[in-house]
Amino acid sequence: MQTLQDYFYKWVPEIDNHLSREIEGLNSIVTPLARHVLLSGGKRLRPILCMLTAAGLGYSEEKALPLACSLELIHSATLLHDDVLDGAELRRGATAAHLSFGTTETILAGDALLALANKFVTSYNNISLTSCLSETIYQTATGEILEIEKMKDTSLSEQEYLEIIIGKTGYLMQSCCQSSAILADSSAKLQEAAKSFGLNLGIAFQLIDDAMDYTKNEEMTGKPLGGDLREGKLTLPLIFFLQSLQEDEQQDVLTKIKEKRLPKKEENWIIEEIYNNRFSHKTKEEAMFYLQKASDALYFFPDNQAKEFLKEMIDFIRNRDN
Repeated sequence: MQTLQDYFYKWVPEIDNHLSREIEGLNSIVTPLARHVLLSGGKRLRPILCMLTAAGLGYSEEKALPLACSLELIHSATLLHDDVLDGAELRRGATAAHLSFGTTETILAGDALLALANKFVTSYNNISLTSCLSETIYQTATGEILEIEKMKDTSLSEQEYLEIIIGKTGYLMQSCCQSSAILADSSAKLQEAAKSFGLNLGIAFQLIDDAMDYTKNEEMTGKPLGGDLREGKLTLPLIFFLQSLQEDEQQDVLTKIKEKRLPKKEENWIIEEIYNNRFSHKTKEEAMFYLQKASDALYFFPDNQAKEFLKEMIDFIRNRDN
């Protein structure tokens, strides 16, 4: 019997080949950089999610392939832009693109990938689909802006953090499923179910990703333990930690984090405190709530193999830090 892993093995090479062909048409200034970010071992979770949703709702996976690839292009563009803004040194275990190719080239490559994604989507000549992807790009940018706006706020609440990750991760995962439902001309009820499934899956994925940064090493995450801390990112485990401090100590620690002058000894102390006080575990518990909501949304999907694979996707995300 075919498994979700078999499905990945079947379709990831097709996705890679399509992306590889299309990026060769980009300007030679950005083509090497596009190859670097797109063909450096990404899991292809988003395009696979798009194609599985399409199959589950009765639409051809082959016809959904360009749409799936457009979502991977958007994702890759956001990674390029994020790494520049965050001053990241590593991405997927390799030197970040802006350090290897230059900041200007990296920003241009991100812009080019976004433009190419739009080109893929408009080829379907479907206004609702184009609107869906445009809203995704807008919300993703809004999430990034909100993160920068709030990065020095020690009173950042869980709700504000949630708004950031919905913008930066949730909307794109939502779009992977919603766009497939639009393409399949599904009922309004199924489109809402697809949106809910993707959004909640995306929120859970990011929560677990943020928790892993304080519990897993570079081999699992592609960056050193505490990478978010060094980049000055206020993720939920760090927010929980900051909330446990007195206000003056909280401000002192946050200032050092934001100015990137946190001594190694203090950095290690924060990581240990987050682990010892189970703040990462608490973050993962939050993720379970959203995975249940994603599972509830699948109730409305037709019963078929693709639906079973989507259920396996929930389990994959639940267990990815084990």
